[in-house]
Amino acid sequence: MTTKTLYLLCSAAPPVFDVAHVIEDAQARGWDVCLGLTPTAAHWVAGSLDGLAALTGHPVRWQYKMPGEDDVWPAADALLFAPVTFNSVNSWALGLTDRFAVGVAAEAVGKGTPVVAMPCTNAALAAHPQFDQSLAVLRTAGVELLYGETGFTPGPAGPDAPPHFPWQLALDAVTRASAAPRS
Repeated sequence: MTTKTLYLLCSAAPPVFDVAHVIEDAQARGWDVCLGLTPTAAHWVAGSLDGLAALTGHPVRWQYKMPGEDDVWPAADALLFAPVTFNSVNSWALGLTDRFAVGVAAEAVGKGTPVVAMPCTNAALAAHPQFDQSLAVLRTAGVELLYGETGFTPGPAGPDAPPHFPWQLALDAVTRASAAPRS
């Protein structure tokens, strides 16, 4: 079996703490996983960065490389951005790529790479009118969004983690998306 490369990008939302298990599940499905994080997500899992790099066999990235430096990741066959926060969804849709994970996701859309994203936000933030507009922009760009009835459903605002983040649904979707013929 030929291994495909998955870029797994994560924002700072509580499901990011499950990322090692998600990487292992993706690897069991035949993916070579490269992990990219927003700066806050990297801060949240700072104590695990070396272990995550060892698990993937690639450096964990949260910053852009310097001009002229070689890329340390192989080219992506698919990209999964999950959890993707309210801020990252809006930045991505608006093309604001000052953060590595958002920039990689934006480029993937332009390259025609299959992209799946699962937003993770609370109902109060999801009620902001920009959020629906940003989701519409990303859908129009070809991003498969797993949100609401088809993925993650936001709960009330509060400091606690969502009771369930459907990681398996996300991995299933990215596997399907990568197998579909590209137009």
